[in-house]
Amino acid sequence: MLLQFGKASLLNKARSQPERVRQVLQKARVDGVLPTLSAVRAKLDQPLALGYCNVGTVMEAGSGVSDFRRGDRIASNGGHAGIVAVSANLSAKVPDGVADESAAFTVLGAIALQGIRLAEPTLGESIAVIGLGLIGLLTVQLLRAQGCRVLGLDPDPERLALARSFGAEVIDLVSGGDPLREALRFSRGRGVDAVIIAVSTEDSAPVRQAAAMCRKRARIVLVGVTGLQLSRADFYEKELSFQVSCSYGPGRYDPAYETHGQDYPAGFVRWTAQRNFEAVLDMMADGRIDVAPLISHRFPIAEAERAYQLLDSDTPTLGVLLDFGEDNPTAFSAPAILHPLPTPTTGAPRVGIIGAGAYATSTLLPALQKAGARLDMVASNSGISGLHVQRKFAIGRATTDAHALINDPQIDAVVIATRHSSHAALTCAALSAGKHVFVEKPLALDHAELSQIKDSWQNSRSLERHPLLTVGFNRRFAPHVVALKKALAARSEPAAFIMTVNAGALPRDHWTQSGDEGGRIIGEACHFVDLLRHLAGSSISQAVASGRGDTAHLQLAFQNGATGTIHYLANGARAFPKERLEVFCGGSILVLDNFRRLVAHNWRGIKPMRLWRQDKGQMACVHAFVTAAETGSPAPIPFEELIDVSAVTIDLAAQLR
Repeated sequence: MLLQFGKASLLNKARSQPERVRQVLQKARVDGVLPTLSAVRAKLDQPLALGYCNVGTVMEAGSGVSDFRRGDRIASNGGHAGIVAVSANLSAKVPDGVADESAAFTVLGAIALQGIRLAEPTLGESIAVIGLGLIGLLTVQLLRAQGCRVLGLDPDPERLALARSFGAEVIDLVSGGDPLREALRFSRGRGVDAVIIAVSTEDSAPVRQAAAMCRKRARIVLVGVTGLQLSRADFYEKELSFQVSCSYGPGRYDPAYETHGQDYPAGFVRWTAQRNFEAVLDMMADGRIDVAPLISHRFPIAEAERAYQLLDSDTPTLGVLLDFGEDNPTAFSAPAILHPLPTPTTGAPRVGIIGAGAYATSTLLPALQKAGARLDMVASNSGISGLHVQRKFAIGRATTDAHALINDPQIDAVVIATRHSSHAALTCAALSAGKHVFVEKPLALDHAELSQIKDSWQNSRSLERHPLLTVGFNRRFAPHVVALKKALAARSEPAAFIMTVNAGALPRDHWTQSGDEGGRIIGEACHFVDLLRHLAGSSISQAVASGRGDTAHLQLAFQNGATGTIHYLANGARAFPKERLEVFCGGSILVLDNFRRLVAHNWRGIKPMRLWRQDKGQMACVHAFVTAAETGSPAPIPFEELIDVSAVTIDLAAQLR
């Protein structure tokens, strides 16, 4: 699916994701065509690692992992790479009697097993399996091991023969036989007890066929992908149940389970994804599952491209194994610097960037290039994203070790574009190494982290080269805000600011919603606290928050008498512009709409400004940092303001808990 999607034209990609098209059109109406086009291109440019089935040997276990140790042979859902970082809850030890080639099928077996668990078969029941690919043939074996009678349906004679060798009766869907009549005969005239659908098609025919061959109150489980134009009569008259199976089992796609290692108690969730892995491996060890006949091709990893081409061709395939050989390291060592490239020799600072996500690639790296920085190294946890970014932006070196980048003597400045929970530690490490630091917001998630940053910054002042510290508070650098700040400087009265942020709802499992990442007030509302503090030109004397979660009202009072209100709202419509600033001062009003249009009401000396494309100041912010690092001039944002904004935002978020 990924191979076919990657080769598709932009139009065909749009056709396959109509809901995404609606989002794109909506964004274009709000933000403009050019920013939307840039965002779409950046998203489609992100590489995806292939594969989710492997077997290998543990090189190192992370903190808190007690069930695995170095040298253990495990099966996991890691990608196609020689070294992978995998979740302990999505890994299982391989029994001694199970070969590596067999264990590589563990995850696929768990997908089949989860579908069976949802179908709830009992000993002696008749079960039909529609589709005899890898998942379907594994399903046949698992059902037979459970004492069920199995009927397999597929148009491929070789797959039918395999299913027959595993003990199933079969129906050839291209020979002209009547599947419904054969299913009725197979079920002794009653109709089958359950159907498991393991095909991939846009047609709804498999679901309709499944309903027709079922007895009353039978169960249908969709493990594959089909159209879902269901006939109510088919399901109503027989009171059929229909369920879609989700991957390997409970825990899949739950960040608490996958990322944070929180297992579900066996007394309440007996069969999690990991325990399904273990069950499959146990049956392999007992000989009740035989995957050797499912292996159609083997390739050394050096010929992986040929393997993928085969998979995407018309040549029949089943299990295609990639073998990394015996040359992988058995002891963990620091990741090597990958594929050095020549870098231009200019007087600009040599920059290392940590993080290769969407914002880094769509905004920060183009801005650094335009500012004339020498992009010397990129560090990313994912080797594929780091290598992609290195090639795209002609960066000198790539690594998976952030601290190797920070401590590299050739690096002058470090740009931190990772998830929020790592910002403070990486900032402290870079300052201690004497590097200039540009860190994406937020600077810190709590006062303890903020205190550590203050100590690191103060200690760095004793170094021969005083490092700069800048946070990506880009909105103060936007052209509209520059004009607005100049207009306010001509007024003696304190201003009143009203900032409305139509932030939009995010799913609860989005990474920014995690408590470990600080939440959206600390992670995003800090932008607007900084913007109002910058425009007020004064420190914050009082900050009060009301609301709940990511729908909040933040009240600010400044030492010079100015006031500010930030309405940060996650309960609005996406069709409405995201950001709107209103400034009231001395009988006049300025309105900034979504960083595209500035309108004055009874405010002399300022002309309306309208841009064809949104400009939130990202380019200007990065340029100011690079210039300061190159010339030795002061940081673009005074350190005291960074601390003031960060401390106030942390306090505001605490009031909402």
